[in-house]
Amino acid sequence: MTAIPTGYKQTDANSTQGEWVVRDLGAVATLQRGYDLPHRNRKPGSVPVITSSGFGETHSEARVFGPGVVTGRYGTIGEVYLVEEDFWPLNTTLYVKDFHGNDPWFVAYLLRTIDFHSHSGKSGVPGVNRNDLHELAVRLPPLREQRAIAAALSDVDALLAKLDQFIAKKRDLKQAAMQQLLTGQTRLPGFSGEWEVKRLLSLATIAQGQINPSDEPYRSMWLVGPEHVEGRTGKLLNRRTAAEQEAISGKYLFKKGDVVYGKINPYLRKAFLADFDGLCSADMYPLRAVEGVAPGFLLAIILGPEFSRYAESVSMRSGMPKINREEMAGFATLVPKSLEEQTAIATVLSDMDAELAALEARRDKTRALKQGMMQELLTGRIRLI
Repeated sequence: MTAIPTGYKQTDANSTQGEWVVRDLGAVATLQRGYDLPHRNRKPGSVPVITSSGFGETHSEARVFGPGVVTGRYGTIGEVYLVEEDFWPLNTTLYVKDFHGNDPWFVAYLLRTIDFHSHSGKSGVPGVNRNDLHELAVRLPPLREQRAIAAALSDVDALLAKLDQFIAKKRDLKQAAMQQLLTGQTRLPGFSGEWEVKRLLSLATIAQGQINPSDEPYRSMWLVGPEHVEGRTGKLLNRRTAAEQEAISGKYLFKKGDVVYGKINPYLRKAFLADFDGLCSADMYPLRAVEGVAPGFLLAIILGPEFSRYAESVSMRSGMPKINREEMAGFATLVPKSLEEQTAIATVLSDMDAELAALEARRDKTRALKQGMMQELLTGRIRLI
């Protein structure tokens, strides 16, 4: 058990003085294993079946009255789900059988502060041991303050849910825009020139020959692998020098303005437009736009739905899950003759990416804010009442 922290009093649970108390988790929320429900026994209905991964299928019968709190016993461990309606928790889960008069929403947030993985498999049997969890010491405010804390955190969760929905909508809009703009189905204002069918490798050249990253001056150059690139967005997440990564196998050299593309599955939807000279792993192709082709437009083609489908298809034809030079040369697409129109299309898509990135940054900051709030509110360092 955890020692009682300084500044907390172990008082009666029904204290009206507003003190926080330290209790065993089992006295705050008694956990119970869920119930078996084979697929063959499930019947059509609206009752949610809660698995260790969350909300799954539905059934005609409930085993537990809502609101309830469920977490994974096997499989996905550490996630906590609040269920507002009556439900059926599967036997791969633990659910709160008795809240002992505490607020279910507060209990859900309290359980999210527990490291379930550290209580998994202690007895040699895989899975979370509820008896171990019941012995954990937790800090508990009076019921009125529990409700205030839960309401504050719920407001942040609601904001996060709206941001997630907005981001998903913006992603769908970008995919639709790529489909329309990269095929000429929709033209930007001011452009009316012809488009022509072009082979990919008439638009760009692929770097030839590999260099040794252990040699100078390559050791001090940035080295990027597909794992450093965010899929579908063209966003470079991080980079380190070849020396820092202790690279020894052959790499490709790319230049500022090149499109660096992951040629091996599952990296076929990863690419970025380089704003620096550097090295990339042999799992990537550096593509250099030829004269008359805007690099940003080339990146849009590579990340676009048509090429993504093509690359996925050809990579599955053989035992080597990748796209080679010959197969890249076989891809053809419509391209506006005007460099200005190519650049305008690339700018529109880039602006949409920037808007998405800003929304994602706001969501990440809100998540961090929530984590900070939980740390302060669920320990009593900040009091709402």
